[in-house]
Amino acid sequence: MASLRSFFAGRGFLEVDTPIRQPVLIPERYIEPLRSEGAYLQTSPELCMKRLLASGCAKIFQICPCFRKNEQGRRHLEEFTMLEWYHSGESYLKLMADCEELLRFVQQQFILQSDLHGYTRSFFAGFDFESAWERLTVESAFQKYSPCSVKEALADNSFDEILVEYVEPELGKKTPTFLLNYPLELGSLAKAKATEPDTVERFELYLGGIELANGFSELTDAAEQRLRFEEEIVDIKRTWGQDITMPDVFLRDIENIKVAAGIALGVDRLFMLALGAEDIADVVSFSPADLV
Repeated sequence: MASLRSFFAGRGFLEVDTPIRQPVLIPERYIEPLRSEGAYLQTSPELCMKRLLASGCAKIFQICPCFRKNEQGRRHLEEFTMLEWYHSGESYLKLMADCEELLRFVQQQFILQSDLHGYTRSFFAGFDFESAWERLTVESAFQKYSPCSVKEALADNSFDEILVEYVEPELGKKTPTFLLNYPLELGSLAKAKATEPDTVERFELYLGGIELANGFSELTDAAEQRLRFEEEIVDIKRTWGQDITMPDVFLRDIENIKVAAGIALGVDRLFMLALGAEDIADVVSFSPADLV
């Protein structure tokens, strides 16, 4: 935590603190929230952090707990720690550069602490952060590793299944991989590419076959964002049977953001990869099993 904060403080970012419990969330069909007495526990601090951007903050970050219903497994917890940061006036290209600097910085800090305290453990063993990081488009990744095309996977709703089974295990084996330029259908909050309107400026960072971060150039057109949210809300109602409120105040505020980029990184997963652990429950202070 100290290393992460030191990285951002040294680059002029303001650390912010936003409410964990909120009456309205950003509607996302693939993320189910946990209810809390008529409100929701945040799935991400994104909504409030973007409102801070709209109010004039230029470079902000936050480390906070987030909650997602039914997220359980070796790489998932219903309660987990998220790092998010946002730049005004930047695109997803800047975020990728940030990721490279951040992981190298964290690795160096681990090594420094090891030397100071006489630890013998190696960190991020088997990974090479110094060589050029791979950048692979979603289209190219499916051509290379998938039994079907992206278009076919989207048509039969098998994109996530194909991605997890065939594509993800091949990503970030030694050097980290940026999987970038997602189909428009899979980037409801991301800006479309000017030269490819069916593709959005979104990437995910992979290390050892594990998704570590998700970043994109922000969609700041409120009318377009509302249309995308309407589609999300229909799917949420169909999938979960829940009525989700349109975040009207958020939509009003993003009109004040001209150009920006933001990213979310899983802190627990980062620590798991640093230690070479196989289960995310092994790197948190208390896993769900420890509480009963």
